[in-house]
Amino acid sequence: MAAAAVSRARWLLAAALLLGAAAPPPAAVPISRDTLPWWHARHTAKLAEAHQGPVDLVFLGDSITQDYELSEPGLDFAPVWQRFYGGRHALNLGFKGDATSHLIWRLKHGEIDGIAPKAAVILIGANNLGRLHWPAADTVLGIAAVVDEVRKRLPHTGIVLLGVLPSQRSDWATETTNTINAALAARYGGGRAAGVSYIDVSQRFMRGGALDTSLFFDPQKTPPDPALHPSPAGQTLMAEAIEPLLNKLLGDRPH
Repeated sequence: MAAAAVSRARWLLAAALLLGAAAPPPAAVPISRDTLPWWHARHTAKLAEAHQGPVDLVFLGDSITQDYELSEPGLDFAPVWQRFYGGRHALNLGFKGDATSHLIWRLKHGEIDGIAPKAAVILIGANNLGRLHWPAADTVLGIAAVVDEVRKRLPHTGIVLLGVLPSQRSDWATETTNTINAALAARYGGGRAAGVSYIDVSQRFMRGGALDTSLFFDPQKTPPDPALHPSPAGQTLMAEAIEPLLNKLLGDRPH
């Protein structure tokens, strides 16, 4: 990381800590989407699913995580999920459209209560930069609140925190994503937080210094959308990046 980026990350981390001492921003407090029928139904279903059998691995996030459940012609994530997580008693708690605040609400309303996974993968923050347009410092506090809530409820679970994925939405979103990830690296990288491993997989989605849009399915839609959601090929690259750590935390065979 360049010296300027390190300096900015340290400044952002200090600012986030100072902000955290005051009233937390919306990104770091629980906000419900339970009035949305599909969201309420998914939350209810996931509460039941969590107690249908053992859970050794849990994924917490937004649509990028929920996409693992997509299985349709031309957009089938089932082989990727099956290859990496099918035999690992994995629970998918990704909800499309969720920002950090909505994930905090779900955590506080039972989604990981009564389970004891060996590992939890957190990928959240992309929607903070969409319609909500929350600044980097607020999003860092929101992600930290998610991590803290998971640590409190699952004290013996190894947390794998992923950086916000790169996207093609706007220059502001790209700059804010980079700032967030630098701050997360300063806060969680290198074993700075017990039980939390930080991984920034951004470079997996870059080619020649630019975003490789072929690894996202949004540009293939009609009409096309800016690259945001990894395709099955993109999800495979991300799964490969975190596999060594998951294998260590789960204590099983490499996938």
